[in-house]
Amino acid sequence: MEKEPELQITENITEVMKIRRQKLEKLKASGENPFKAKFTRTNFIEDVIQEFGMVEPGEQTGKVVTVAGRIMVIRRHGKASFMVIKDRTGSIQLFLSMGVLGEERYKEFLDYDIGDIVGVTGKVFKTKRGELSINIESYTLLTKSLRPLPEKWHGLKDVETRYRQRYVDLIINPQTRQTLLARTKIVKAIREWLDNHNFIEVETPMLQPIAGGAAAKPFITHHEALGINLYLRIAPELYLKRLIVGDLERVYELNRNFRNEGLSVRHNPEFTMLEVYQAYADYKDMMDLCEELVKYAARQAVGSLKLVYQEQPVDLSGEWQRLTMVESIEKYGGLKISFNQNLDELRAVAKEHGIDAEDHWGKGKLINELFEKLVEGKLWQPTFITDYPTEISPLAKTKPDDPDVTERFELIIIGLEVGTAFSELTDPIDQLQRFEAQVKLHEYGDEEAPRQVDEDYVRALEYGMPPTGGLGIGIDRLVMLLTDNYSIREVISFPHMRPEARD
Repeated sequence: MEKEPELQITENITEVMKIRRQKLEKLKASGENPFKAKFTRTNFIEDVIQEFGMVEPGEQTGKVVTVAGRIMVIRRHGKASFMVIKDRTGSIQLFLSMGVLGEERYKEFLDYDIGDIVGVTGKVFKTKRGELSINIESYTLLTKSLRPLPEKWHGLKDVETRYRQRYVDLIINPQTRQTLLARTKIVKAIREWLDNHNFIEVETPMLQPIAGGAAAKPFITHHEALGINLYLRIAPELYLKRLIVGDLERVYELNRNFRNEGLSVRHNPEFTMLEVYQAYADYKDMMDLCEELVKYAARQAVGSLKLVYQEQPVDLSGEWQRLTMVESIEKYGGLKISFNQNLDELRAVAKEHGIDAEDHWGKGKLINELFEKLVEGKLWQPTFITDYPTEISPLAKTKPDDPDVTERFELIIIGLEVGTAFSELTDPIDQLQRFEAQVKLHEYGDEEAPRQVDEDYVRALEYGMPPTGGLGIGIDRLVMLLTDNYSIREVISFPHMRPEARD
């Protein structure tokens, strides 16, 4: 498990803020606007580093650049001082000379604080010690910072404060910025691959009259004008498949889902999913698609298929392992079971392994519980687990030669479910019966089961849906894997938090 930094707030914060507000009033009294609207720069800092990083120590390039960023370091030394500023792309040293700026402007610049945002113009050079720098000829204060950053050498340490004040976390911790930038690359790569394979990006409703497409407890709201309850979507699946009925054939959505569940290192009630549907394909096609897509995202975002996650190697190269659920229980759990065993036998086996079976559970649910208990956490390298029980797969086609299981898989990596897919159920009569069985589970007290049958979706199937493969990938979990982050909160810009304690 990664060691997470802690947060230390600057001491005497009230006194420091008081001094900064006094500086603010002084600036306003002098006629200077301390919160300017615009600044035009010629370069990002990264551009300057790439163009001049190889010049020799002591070399004066004569090149004038204009950059902007936040002051992170101030070193005052009489008539010549140094600052470090950073923008989104990197940081660079500024050289301040009284001889160049004049005494008054030199002193004004040195009166700025760490955290202030400035725009500067000057000539690029490299110090005799080899530090690429800009010799400042002019500058302007763009934003006055009124609240001090945490102490530089201690940084952000308290995990809760890091997540609650992500804006400070991003300023202080380079790793946080790198993770969120990597996330952007991963999502971009996913879109790129799908667009290049003739998939159409679409949008479906977030507010839905029926919470369907997955087993999860929904958030409920009320629409005043219509006088009805609506649900924040737990999945876009049923709407995306309606588009397949409408002959769009290949669709995907990078979507926000909402599930009224607890918070943990693996769960956030608001999360990002990719869902992909392809007509005239089955779950085996989706396995190939999933493997190619994840490999492409890894290459584009991190440049390799051989990763290290929490100090253990993960190899995405080669052909990924494929096992049925029953095979995996025997291989990793040392337990030989089958659907041929009677229900009482399976209940007894589950009990031996510490699983308290509920009265309405069938064979499929019991076998899945054994899989989750004995196997899932052991699957470190990428593995497709297939043949999920029909009982827990209400939207998947059953296997023609085995009605107990479906044409469904889940992708497990680092002990986490990263993706799931099936050959979609296209028989409206079978689908209606399974919906009705799911509603009965809700009546038994299962809050994650659907509250009602989605009759419109059944009606859509009655018009005819072509054979279809569907795939869902948890983007947050994929980013966790590819950026070596143990907690889902590290890869979400603003994870949900409990209310902030007030004095």
